[in-house]
Amino acid sequence: MSVSPHIVSDVMTHTVVAVGRDAPFKDIVELMEQWKVSAVPVLEGESRVVGIVSEADLLPKEEFRDMDPDRRDQMRRLTDLVKAGAVSAGELMTTPAVCVRPDATLAEAARIMAHRKVKRLPVVNAEGMLEGIVSRSDLLKVFLRTDEEIAEEVRRTVAAYLFPDQHVTVAVTDGVVTFGGTLRNRNLVPVAARLARAVEGVVDIRMDFTAA
Repeated sequence: MSVSPHIVSDVMTHTVVAVGRDAPFKDIVELMEQWKVSAVPVLEGESRVVGIVSEADLLPKEEFRDMDPDRRDQMRRLTDLVKAGAVSAGELMTTPAVCVRPDATLAEAARIMAHRKVKRLPVVNAEGMLEGIVSRSDLLKVFLRTDEEIAEEVRRTVAAYLFPDQHVTVAVTDGVVTFGGTLRNRNLVPVAARLARAVEGVVDIRMDFTAA
């Protein structure tokens, strides 16, 4: 049995706008505006990711433009104050960059984003070379699958696997999977739910079995 093989490389953006360590502040802002992105990886050597510059890294320059922070604020916001005076990507970037491998599952990527509180992840190979970038919106692309695509996969990978000789139906509406029909072994219900929930694009599971 095989369940959805969706991994980061299936949904990531392959064309990535990136900069080098010496990229000037204004060039970074212009690139972000031109390409409508909110962050750019910072590369050195042969496309090795060494950091990332996001809008959050750029904003302190504007925030502290007309401020004269007291000593307490200086100590509390030291990192932001340093970035307020930065003029290049190497000084602005957050490092090391939080990255993900192209063969990571979408669930793994989502957990990294949630745990590290980031909106996007550079995708790198085993040598740390940039291959793409994946964002929160990329991870949600799986929910654009049609109900029939989801139903076909659930029938093939769950119903046919667990209930090969029973009359079990699968219907999907707005991503919600409903199992129906007759069932002899109720012990398989939680197994079916767990396997179906692993199918990409599934929003929820409903069980509407009748006893055989």
